[in-house]
Parts: sequence; structure tokens; C-alpha cells
Amino acid sequence: MTTDMQPVLNRIDDRVDDLVELTADLIRFPTINPPGEAYRPCAEFIGDRLSKRGFKIEYVRAEGAPGDSDTYPRINVIARREGSRPGPCVHFNGHIDVVEVGSGWTVPPFDGLVEDGKVYGRGACDMKGGLASAIIAVEALIDTYPEFPGTIEISGTVDEESGGYGGVAYLAERGWFSAPRVNHVIIPEPLNVDRVCIGHRGVWWAEIETKGRMAHGSMPFLGDSAIRHMTAVLERFEQKLYPDLAARVSDMPVVPDGARQSTMNINSLHGGQAEDFDGLPAPCVADSCRMIIDRRFLIEESLDDVRAEVTTILENLASSREDFRYELREMFAVEPSISDKTGPVAATTAAAIKEILSVEPSFVCSPGTYDQKHIDRIGKLKDCIAYGPGMLDLAHQPDEWIGIEDMTSAAKVMSLVTARLLGLSA
Repeated sequence: MTTDMQPVLNRIDDRVDDLVELTADLIRFPTINPPGEAYRPCAEFIGDRLSKRGFKIEYVRAEGAPGDSDTYPRINVIARREGSRPGPCVHFNGHIDVVEVGSGWTVPPFDGLVEDGKVYGRGACDMKGGLASAIIAVEALIDTYPEFPGTIEISGTVDEESGGYGGVAYLAERGWFSAPRVNHVIIPEPLNVDRVCIGHRGVWWAEIETKGRMAHGSMPFLGDSAIRHMTAVLERFEQKLYPDLAARVSDMPVVPDGARQSTMNINSLHGGQAEDFDGLPAPCVADSCRMIIDRRFLIEESLDDVRAEVTTILENLASSREDFRYELREMFAVEPSISDKTGPVAATTAAAIKEILSVEPSFVCSPGTYDQKHIDRIGKLKDCIAYGPGMLDLAHQPDEWIGIEDMTSAAKVMSLVTARLLGLSA
């Protein structure tokens, strides 16, 4: 370890209790999305803490973004501290929203329970533990080098779990994630402390609706079942689309290995009329059936081709199957994103991992998307990675947790990376 950085690392070791307390405090804000609860108090908690460390605090409401309302305002916090002389800006971006609690918990989901070297709670892993590590890392660095060059920013943004449109996307559209304001971005997503995540697969969500004609269930020959038409779609997917997807393997270092191929999940399937109050089915032929698909695609594929392969199946059925009618509605689309692993932030983070943890780091890509997509596509800022403590497999699970040792190690890596990107350490 370079001797000039040892005081910073020592400060982080001395503040492990503060790191744990900060993580637990963040977990105690039930920032469930949807609908977007407790965004304002959580953002203000972060802002109040960082304002005491000399950061200029701005709160930005994403007015007009999906879900934004006076009841559930999309409040983002951006903290900025400029150094003693000009230099690059290093930005840590963490989302404060969490998914719903769900069932199966054996510990209270919003108590921030600390036990056996772990902090438990919804959002502990994804990603309040990572955000806390970034805050502690930056505070330790500033306390050691109060006259640092350049600029440090930390943001707590919302709605990442629902696409990021009220958070990073909204801010990126307004220049918050573009040069020259920002030069390097680290997103502390939980992808293990010995890995640098340089990108993610693309995603296309769409709803397919097949049309039918209602009739009495005792005389189905007088109607036309939309469910049977949807069965034909599913059969084509099984016979044609799924085998084609399984044959495509990416050069992207996506983890786990199963995600290196193209995939499609059927998120939901709804057809026919609802049951009555006694739970009895409606005696009708279904006139509508809706299916939502979740297609994850590779950097070697184009979004136009992803759309076209589904549309082609539907059009072929329309021309070959009697009375087949459909509607296709796109719900969400994101291109794959990948940063250069030799770029400043990726290479510097990899070197810091090796130095702090004494392991050879690996470069990976995420199977799902995260807010890098907006920083890349909207902000046009390519020097962006995800690096943070925690295991992605624990995200969205009951009894979600984050390891204290991992958070401490990640904070050390983040502080060293920040110092080197700012020119404080060779």
C-alpha cells in the first residue's frame, strides 16, 4: 500500500461502527418503489449529513416523471464539494429506492438489524450498503486531504428499480451527468467487492394481446378464444424463438454464465373474464389474452432485430391462422451498455481492488440493467462503472443483507480510486 494513502484507510477502519450505523439508518427509511415512499426524508437525511462536511446540497424533484405526484414526489439529492484547485469530478451515484418487501422474512425488513457481521433489511444489499460505503470513503478522504484538487459529488437518486426515469434519467437529461460537470462515475451496485462491472445487457419489455370474440361458454363455436390464439404464439416461441436465443452467446463478460446468452422471460399471462365474488368462473369465451415478455439481449444484437423477431412470428400467425388478430405494445427498451475496461475509472478501480484485497479483479457485465444506461445514452459519459459491496443474488430476496467486512473493503477501494482519479495518489 502506498504510504500516503494509509491514513485514509486507517480512518475507514476507525469508522466501521459509523459505516454500520449509516447503513442501518438508510435502511430504516422504507423507500418502497412503487409507489415511492419516504423519498424526501431519505434524501434530506443524506443531504443533512453531507452539508455538515462542506458539500453544497441540491434537491431536484423530477416533476412530470412517471409516478411523480405531490403525495409521492420524486426527490433526488446531489451533494457537491469542490476542492482547492481545478481538477476532474468523481461522482458516486446510489439509488435510494427499494423493491417491495414480499413474504418470507424472518427479520424485520426496515429495522436495520445488525447480527453476525451483517446488516439486514430491504435495500441493505441493493444498494444502501454501497451508498453508505461511498459516503464513508469520501468523508475519510476529505478529512485526510481537506485541500484535495478537483470535485467530489455524491447523489442519492430515485426510481432505479422502475427504470430510473424519475432519477438518473431525469438528471442526465438536464446535464447533471455530462462533461465537463462530471468526468468519472461509480455506481455502488452489489456486484462483489472483487469485481468491476463495466456494463449490462439490453432489455425490451412488451405486451402482446391476442383478440377473440366473446360467446357463451356452452357454445364456444359461436365465439373465438383469444387464449387459444395466445397458445399458438407460445408454441411458436417454444419451437422457434427460444432455440434461436439459446444459440446466441455474447463476448460480453456477463455473469452468471447463463446470462451470456439471449433470454426471454414471460412475466405474466392474463386471459378471459375475472371470477365472480364466489370464485366461480365467468361462462364466457375469452375475447382477450395478454402476455408480457421480458427480453434481455446482447451487445451483438440490435434493438430493431429484437423487435422484429417477435413481430415476424406474430405476422406469420396473422397470415396463416384463421382469425388471428393481435396488438403489440412496447413498454420499455434499453440498449446494452459497456465501458472500456482500460478507461480511467475501470482500470483505476481494478488496480485498487488488487491493492486493497490482494486478489486479481475480474471485469463483468450485469445480466440486468441499472442506471449506467442513462449516464451512457443520455449523459454521453462513457467513463462509468458499477462497483460496490454485496452479492447480486441477495437483491430483492427475503432477509436481504450486506456484509460489514465487504462494506469496509469497498469503502477502502472507493477512497483509493477517488484519490487517484483526483491526482492525490500515484
